[in-house]
Order: sequence, then structure tokens, then C-alpha cells
Amino acid sequence: MLGQNQHFAKYAPEKIPYAIERYVNETRRLYKVLNTHLDGRTFITGQDYSIADMAAYPWIVQHEEHGIKLADFPHIKTWFETIRERPAIQRAYKVAEKVQVMDPTQDSLAHKILFGLTQ
Repeated sequence: MLGQNQHFAKYAPEKIPYAIERYVNETRRLYKVLNTHLDGRTFITGQDYSIADMAAYPWIVQHEEHGIKLADFPHIKTWFETIRERPAIQRAYKVAEKVQVMDPTQDSLAHKILFGLTQ
């Protein structure tokens, strides 16, 4: 759902208000679900860092692009900050800074892939 939020709000060639509103609202709902789930837990599955955290964390990194303020979700904010400080996470993001990321709105092949035009 968060990917759909970004697709319609950022990348879609036509801004469709219904789609944008639908996915922004669904994103907020899912943040609320995760925030409630994290109450009393250090990580998504409990007290141990797991693949669930590894899978969810990169989506929360983009919270500002989702139109989300982490201050509105205190349990997510604590979880996010805990993971962000992990040495392996810091190393991974340092490596990522060195990788040139293609902007799918500027590169024609990436644009075709993003919008399913290569099927």
C-alpha cells in the first residue's frame, strides 16, 4: 500500500485525486496498525530483531514521502530509531549513498518498467 501511495502521489503521469487520497488514507491506517502492534514491544515480533523488522524498516524510512510524521506514531518512532542506530543498518545506508539511483521519471527504460510497459 505504501508503494501505491508513492506511485500515485509521486510518479504517476496523471494525478488522480481519488487514488492519491485512497492510498494516503490507507498508509495512515497501516501506520496506526503498526503503532498499536509495537506498543510494549521492541520489535515487530517481540523483543528480538527479525526479518519482519528488516522488511518493514525501509518503508518507514520513507515516512515523509508518505505524508507521515513519526511524532504522530510514538511506538513506530521508537522502533524506527532503535533500528536506525543498529551498526549494520548504518553500514548499509553508507553503501547505498555511493550507489547512483536511477530516477524513473527521467530514465525511459526505468519509466517503462515502473509503469508495466515492458510486459
